[in-house]
Amino acid sequence: LVGCAADLLSKQWIFAWRGFPSAQERQIYWLIEGFCGVETSLNPGALFGMGAGHSHWFAVLSVVAALGIGVWLSYGKAIHDLWVTVALGLITGGIFGNLYDRVGFWHFENTPTAWQCNVRDWILFRFGSYDWPNFNIADSCLVVGAAILVLHAFLMPAKEPEVKPS
Repeated sequence: LVGCAADLLSKQWIFAWRGFPSAQERQIYWLIEGFCGVETSLNPGALFGMGAGHSHWFAVLSVVAALGIGVWLSYGKAIHDLWVTVALGLITGGIFGNLYDRVGFWHFENTPTAWQCNVRDWILFRFGSYDWPNFNIADSCLVVGAAILVLHAFLMPAKEPEVKPS
């Protein structure tokens, strides 16, 4: 809930402050000059804009993933592991933050554009002359949650099943 709320509130605030992206000029507000800034953009696809125009499929996959996480937590007993629960919570927050945009609910927030199902991104990193594709807090939650799952899988010892004496 915290990750999703932070994502949606930050998008609403940033887009109200900086406006929608303009095709005529890039309007970057630099937090750290030439390295980290705020630039609004609309992503019609998924990772790095791949799959543009297929938001409905990504929305369906998001719902399936969220349901799968619920099953994993409850029936798979993942809820008994704090790190897995935190990771899946972050991933779920990221899923719902971007799902809100993919379905187009942000158009109820007084938007001047035609109905779109694009994900709103606003965080920009630049390395030399290379701009990393813009992202948002939901994307960050997804990446951090996935990283925790990977680290947990490699660094945490597997629990041996309890053998009950006969």
